[in-house]
Amino acid sequence: MKWGLVPHWSKHEDKTLSTTNARSENLVEGGGMWGSLRGTKRCVIPCQGYYEWLTKGKHKIPHYTKRKDGGLMLLAGLYDSTIIEGRTLWTFTIVTTDANNDFSWLHDRQPVILSSNEAVNEWLDTSSKSWNKQLTELVKPYHDTNVLLECYQVPQEVGRVGTESPTYIEPIAMRKDGIQAMFSKQKQTRVKPKIEDEKPTASKKRTRTPSPVKEEDEVPTKKVKQEPKQEPNLSQDRRSSPSKSSPKKKPQNTFDTKPITSFFTKK
Repeated sequence: MKWGLVPHWSKHEDKTLSTTNARSENLVEGGGMWGSLRGTKRCVIPCQGYYEWLTKGKHKIPHYTKRKDGGLMLLAGLYDSTIIEGRTLWTFTIVTTDANNDFSWLHDRQPVILSSNEAVNEWLDTSSKSWNKQLTELVKPYHDTNVLLECYQVPQEVGRVGTESPTYIEPIAMRKDGIQAMFSKQKQTRVKPKIEDEKPTASKKRTRTPSPVKEEDEVPTKKVKQEPKQEPNLSQDRRSSPSKSSPKKKPQNTFDTKPITSFFTKK
């Protein structure tokens, strides 16, 4: 089953046709290519939710809408099949309607959501092969207050062709990858080194710095203590020699006294 309806009368797949969505107004009126499909080829498309882009100036910001209770979302659709080059091609389209007041800020259209078993059964019942008033009520803007919807911004990677990830339906703030998460990781890594640098530095001061200080202090102190001990010892020895020669000063004093005594003897 391929998204983008190809009518049963087509001999080739015309990619210029805009048949990914079918407007509910056209189904109600019964005109165009949908008139032959609305009574007999109705289907339900199960999904977790759907994307829509919010336009802000030149920028388009992707958003994701889903059931708030996390249940499976069922969308109203039409299907058809055709044979192209000997192969049966099955395709479908999603029916859209006006956005309700809660989602008009995001876009003026939204898918027709079948939120109850009664709605699903009514939509799939093609026994009458016709369109009726109950079906017209189903394709009106979403108004089920028992099943609430929620919408939030998702990453820009959603719009890139060829990229898929289960994280693309997660809010940006809760994602483990992507741009927002990348910046948050960078902030964390910037904060962590500060904490790690402070702790190791403290530990370095407690563990490493004492060891080199002791080694540096011990080595020079030993040398300094040994060298000055030798020099002062030599000087003390040399100074001690004059102290030992102090008795030699006595004879000098005796020599000084002799001239004095001799002077008194002369008198």
